[in-house]
Amino acid sequence: MAKSKVILDMIEAAVKSKGAEMVKMGGAVFQLIISDGGPDGKLCIDLKNGSGSTKRGEEGQADVTITLADADFADMAEGKLDGMQAFMSGKLKISGNMMLAQKLGPILESAKP
Repeated sequence: MAKSKVILDMIEAAVKSKGAEMVKMGGAVFQLIISDGGPDGKLCIDLKNGSGSTKRGEEGQADVTITLADADFADMAEGKLDGMQAFMSGKLKISGNMMLAQKLGPILESAKP
């Protein structure tokens, strides 16, 4: 099973349990795409509206889209891979508002159980 699936499940659970708090941190719609994760490797995280929500798949309205491989996503979530280094080395691709991508680190941290 892909490591990213476990992390995406954690993010979904965190948004359900503490969405309002995460909306204050995020204030945007994030689209995560795990390039080798198949249909389960896509998650749209709405931290702009209400108390937040998540939806599997791809949404067209994302403020920032972040694409990376399963292993790199797992390393980032575990703190082994720095987001900026991943971006500079081409492991992480960002489209949309790049500044919003920097907010994802603290959001991932708050999703940890």
